[in-house]
Formats: sequence, structure tokens, C-alpha cells
Amino acid sequence: MRGTILYGPDDVRFEERDTPTIIKPTDAIIRISATCVCGSDLWPYRGIQKIAQPIPMGHEYCGIVEEVGSAVKKVKPGQFVIGSFFASDNTCPHCHAGYQTSCQQREFVTTAQAPVLRVPLADGTLVATLDVPPDDLIPSLLTLSDVMGTGWFAADAANVKPGSTVAVVGDGAVGLLGVISAKQMGAERIIAMSRHASRQQLAREFGATDIVTERGDEGVARIKDLTKGVGADAVLECVGTQESMMQAVHSTRPGGSMGYVGVPHGVELDGEQLFFAHVHLHGGPAPVRRFLPDLIDLVWNRKINPGKVFDLTLPLDQVAEGYRAMDERRAIKALLRP
Repeated sequence: MRGTILYGPDDVRFEERDTPTIIKPTDAIIRISATCVCGSDLWPYRGIQKIAQPIPMGHEYCGIVEEVGSAVKKVKPGQFVIGSFFASDNTCPHCHAGYQTSCQQREFVTTAQAPVLRVPLADGTLVATLDVPPDDLIPSLLTLSDVMGTGWFAADAANVKPGSTVAVVGDGAVGLLGVISAKQMGAERIIAMSRHASRQQLAREFGATDIVTERGDEGVARIKDLTKGVGADAVLECVGTQESMMQAVHSTRPGGSMGYVGVPHGVELDGEQLFFAHVHLHGGPAPVRRFLPDLIDLVWNRKINPGKVFDLTLPLDQVAEGYRAMDERRAIKALLRP
């Protein structure tokens, strides 16, 4: 089969790879219905995250189970399934605590931008829908594999509660879906930080009540203005840069909480500043598996439509254009169909 390979900065190719097969008895093979390009894929694509050799790409996926290993008992061929970007057994102490991305047996899923995918630890990783979904639900179900689950974790980690004021730093797919998450959790006011008109419009559709275009210290000052000098009860950091991290910390009121899910690159925190900020910090790789059943229900019952973040749909063999469009900010998120 052919699949996506990143050779280096700005060099993505769709070329021949071995077709995945069962390696361990806990594996499953799925036929991909849809995959996509993630904002985190752009770090190595831009050369910011170095790679030593060509690597297969893709960690967001949904599709139909074709084959399962001999030890797989819950997942069945023919089911439509969604899984996290980290495979987990869902039985270890960390999984039981709800942190499947820290599973003691975790494996990163890295080859999903292809027609067929091997998923390790299938029983603990994959969640099946009630039936094969209608085609119009597939984009939203795909977001649950990462970006919707990550936005939800950002809101959960930031302790969003009914009636709270929330600020969202980052207007990529995760930030926008953090807006949906905060809305679902009952936030009364949601301040989205964005400079881009199309993303601002989508943020408002998802539930944002205010838009802040400023960044850095100016962005913090604007948040303080909007909250009568107090700051936000909860802040979702969805970028991963030094500027975004400090903007999030300083936008949070004393005693408030910040959920950070942007993969950090070059982020350093000043211990003394944190000490006097009185801010709760919680984040990390989103334990998507914890949230999958509830999020599937929300999508299945059409209570949320996170698939709107896909503003570009391409055949899988045009994956390189998906990377280019997102890198150049011509697209929020590129959906790929085999």
C-alpha cells in the first residue's frame, strides 16, 4: 500500500510502505475511513522538531475493523471504531486513574495517514460506535481521536465549571474545540484569542462570547480589562510556545486553573512567578480514551459538531497539499479520505 512519509522539512511524500499485519495477539487492523493532518505534525514538517530519518506520519484515525489478534476479545471485525493517538491497555493503574496516555504499556500510533492501520492494545484503545455511522458524522467522529478529546481535556484540566469565565489561547483546531468543550461544561463567558476572521467566526459558532486579537502582554491586559481586572477563572493553553504559555498563566486569576495541552517547544517557566501567581497548572498529552465514550455519544446524538474544524478535504494521496495548506494557514485542519 502507499502511505505518508515525512523525509524532512517541507518534504512529505505518499509512497509505498508495507501493508500492516497482525504482529502481536493484542493488535487490530483497521481500514481507515478518514484521517487528517494535526497541528503537531507541523513541528517536524517545519524542521522545529528534528527527525533523524524518514518517518511515517499520522496519529488521528477512525475506520472499520478488518482483523483482530487472537487475544482481542472486545473489538470485532466489521465494527466502526475510533482510537486515541496513544494505544493503552486501559487496565494499568494509570489507565484506571484516567490517564491512558501514561499507560505503562503505551505505544504511540504514528502511521495513520495511510489506508490501513495496525492498532496495538486494541481492546484498551479502540471504542466502537453503535453502528457504522452515516458519512456526514465521520469528520466529527474523527476529531475525537485527538483534537476534540484534547480540547476537552484542556477544559477539564482547567476545571471549567458552570458559570465560569474561560479564556482560550490558540485558535487552531484544539483551541476551537476547547471552546466547544467549555460551552458543554457550562461556561458563561468564553473569550477566544484569535487574529483570523474565519477562526473567530467558527469560535463564535462554537460558543465564544468575546474575541481578543491581542497577544502577549497586550493580550493579558485585554483579558484583565474584560474581567474587571480579575482574570479568567479557567484558561486553556492550546499552542505550546513560550509566549502562549506565559499569556495563559498571566490571564488566569489567582486561584484559577490553567489546562495546557499545546505540545511545548522551548517553554521555560519561572518558579518564582508561578509561586506568586497562585495558579493551578495541569496538562499533558490528553487522555483521549477516558473521554471517548461520552464524546461519541455527543457526536452520535448531534449535540456537537466538531467536524466543522475541517475546512479542507483532500484525497489521501494529496496529503502533501494538506500539510502545505495548514503550514501556510490557508486551512485550519485538513481532512484526508483514502
